[in-house]
Amino acid sequence: MNSSLLTLNSKDWIKGLVVAVLTAIITVVYNTIQTGALMLDWKAISIAAISAALAYITKNLLTNSNDQLLTKEPVKEVA
Repeated sequence: MNSSLLTLNSKDWIKGLVVAVLTAIITVVYNTIQTGALMLDWKAISIAAISAALAYITKNLLTNSNDQLLTKEPVKEVA
């Protein structure tokens, strides 16, 4: 189940970590292609990874369980 508005669950944190790792890998590959040599700029890699993870976590924090931005949870009808 997705987390509700202004809450995060463990899946959100794990997915944020995955986004950070993938962003770091993509950054290394991109820099390698641009320069033609494998050069690890740890500052640029870490800034890109942290920025991507924070963006993902912020997006999840500000959406409800239906992925609607800044919208309260829908009322569930009890039958």
